[in-house]
Amino acid sequence: MSFLDMIKKSVVDEFATSIGAGDIFFSLLTAFIAAIIITIIYKKTYTGVSYTKSFALSIILLAMVTSLVIRTINSNLALSLGMVGALSIVRFRTAVKDPVDTIFMFWAITAGIMSGAGLYIMTIIATLMLGVFYMISYMTNFKPRQKYLLVIKADKDYADYITKLMSKKKKCLLKTESYKGNNVEFTFELADKEISKEISKLKDQEEVESIHLVNIDG
Repeated sequence: MSFLDMIKKSVVDEFATSIGAGDIFFSLLTAFIAAIIITIIYKKTYTGVSYTKSFALSIILLAMVTSLVIRTINSNLALSLGMVGALSIVRFRTAVKDPVDTIFMFWAITAGIMSGAGLYIMTIIATLMLGVFYMISYMTNFKPRQKYLLVIKADKDYADYITKLMSKKKKCLLKTESYKGNNVEFTFELADKEISKEISKLKDQEEVESIHLVNIDG
């Protein structure tokens, strides 16, 4: 037997295993438990405008489907090649706005790969350890800060008052100041949303035409 034949035989023997119902069940169950843990952590640390259940469900399905793909690839060489060919033509066009969402999706895929490979206990342990490290980072200096844009449109004679009022606010940066006719429009960048006192002072003034608060991180 030649060296190439030996390599071919070893590869075929490696993939010549059947998929058992028990293996599929434990792979799916482990992936589901890991995905639930990931989803809970995602919900607890979410900092966007509105939490959506669809993304949480996507994390769960992503982990479980990945575990099935890996279990299939490990069992049969022909199926693995067909699976790779099928997945190569799939194109995902959904835009992920927050980079943290991408990390959570990759985390779910990793959990699915580990559970599909039969590393059931290690999947849960690794998921819990990553969750603990992420929560520690989130609750310390690595916690992300949301940024807001405050857009104020008022009479131009009222510009000095607005500038002085907002200059007293910490972590408030003037981005733009534009004049058109008798009106002036300010755009401030804020590091937090706690400006209720400033807004209440401005909205009661007749010189102020409009006030808009926009979340630029959500």
